[in-house]
Amino acid sequence: MKIMNPAKRYDKFSKIYDIFESPMEMMAFSKYRKKALSLVKGKVLEIGVGTGKNLLYYPPDVEVVGIDFSSGMLEKAEEKRKELGLKNVKLLLMDTQNMEFDDNTFDTVVSTFVFCTVPDPVKGLKEAYRVLKPGGRTIFLEHMKSQSKLLNVPLYLMEPFIKTLLGTSLLRETQKNIEKAGFKIEKVENLFFDIVRLIVATK
Repeated sequence: MKIMNPAKRYDKFSKIYDIFESPMEMMAFSKYRKKALSLVKGKVLEIGVGTGKNLLYYPPDVEVVGIDFSSGMLEKAEEKRKELGLKNVKLLLMDTQNMEFDDNTFDTVVSTFVFCTVPDPVKGLKEAYRVLKPGGRTIFLEHMKSQSKLLNVPLYLMEPFIKTLLGTSLLRETQKNIEKAGFKIEKVENLFFDIVRLIVATK
């Protein structure tokens, strides 16, 4: 069976992506996003901007560059950017694993529910580390494998479906991957047990 290119998969899914995720957004994710985005400052890079769900929550005094590897998702994000009248946001087609920015470019790097999908998460995280300024801060809002075997049971059950649909894994150990990439973790807040975590790390 031929495996679809991840970007092409998201291009196809972009038209219904927000509808698909709307129950989770209404129940909790929008609240989590607002909390995470309140922590950004300066020149901000958002990795995996997707359909632009975070754009509503950025403070007005920051400069945002949002990247995504899916042109379909970026089209949706651009529509939101225009609707919100955001002139401090720039959107670019770019792969997180091979970013075109210079070293030490951004004050803050943000990812929300992204590193469950990046094909080589440690490579992507090392790129995030590279483009972050020394002393800069990364804000990770991610879902990942729990330390509880019981809590992992539903994740294992959902894994085949979600991986086939979006190429996403619910069982990655993202906190460990963040450390492998060289970041120093300053704070971890469990938002939904320890499956969804808000992680603040520095370079």
